[in-house]
Amino acid sequence: MYHMETTVERKQISFWLRKDLLERLQVVAKEENRSLNNFVESALMDIIYHKPNAITLESMREAESGKELKALNLNNLKDHVKSL
Repeated sequence: MYHMETTVERKQISFWLRKDLLERLQVVAKEENRSLNNFVESALMDIIYHKPNAITLESMREAESGKELKALNLNNLKDHVKSL
């Protein structure tokens, strides 16, 4: 059986943010029906723990550069999808 840890130790901190940034964070948190603390903590967790590895970064750079791009034949794609 999978047991998820339900208690995470937290520490209260204080830091300064630009007023316009804080206001935007509050709006987005409210839109997602989340507390400001939960929203900011989740955003920071995503930044820290979801860094792309070297292969992914190279693939992203290649895609952005447009090198080795080939024309996509939609007819072949449709045929391939139908065959699945």
